[in-house]
Amino acid sequence: MRILCLNAWGGVLHEALMPWIAGLGADVLCLQEVVHTPGASKEWLEYRDGAHILPQRARMFDELRAALPGHAALFSPAGSGLLWDGDRPVPSHFGLACIVHQTIPVIGQTTRFVHGAYSDRDYGAHPRPRNAMALRLWAGGRPWVVAQMHGLRDKAAGKGDTPERAAQAERFAGLIEGLAEPGDATVACGDFNVLPDSQTLRRLERMGLRDLVTGGGFAGTRTARYTKPDRFADYLMVNDRVPIRRFDVLRTPEVSDHCPLWLEA
Repeated sequence: MRILCLNAWGGVLHEALMPWIAGLGADVLCLQEVVHTPGASKEWLEYRDGAHILPQRARMFDELRAALPGHAALFSPAGSGLLWDGDRPVPSHFGLACIVHQTIPVIGQTTRFVHGAYSDRDYGAHPRPRNAMALRLWAGGRPWVVAQMHGLRDKAAGKGDTPERAAQAERFAGLIEGLAEPGDATVACGDFNVLPDSQTLRRLERMGLRDLVTGGGFAGTRTARYTKPDRFADYLMVNDRVPIRRFDVLRTPEVSDHCPLWLEA
């Protein structure tokens, strides 16, 4: 089983990202910050949040599906709001994608909001709603649960612990516990948006998961595109049923402001 976890940054580095993903050979892809704008006529639109302006690949989810024709893809929006084509607003969706090779049966799946609730009107005030997805798969003659979460962004608290993040961790843990059966190989991953000593990781550790990023001595999960001092955001945690052959935080190629997390098991 080859699993990729990546905050794809809305496809900002599209030209590097798509051919890399197409040639990677991943069985399961857990992607955060995926843009889905059905029917968009432009390749690029603009995200605007005050002074924060970022190009976004308008039909990113469709392009991922085209790049991975041997896979099945599921998209779950955390929110829907407006991107911009000059002065013209364009309704769009933003959220998570799980993409699974067609030879791997999906025998269970669930998604839920771990912070806030879905709105189709606008992306909302920060910290915005966040969701999580979990799939139960059959691979290598055994059941697996692979779950991902994009943790809330809190401008005031940074990546520190908050009551909202503690509640978010409980909901994510409950999502996994509600899907997994005893003996399942379990992987929990994503851009958790927390620090290595966070309550979020401690809560998942109580489920019998251990983090391969901090446990592997990696110095962080952000690329040179990210200029703030905190270098950790992304984590990949496994239980003792996962037979790890290789785990890496990939520094090259640079396909996002987050490093891809790569697991071979």
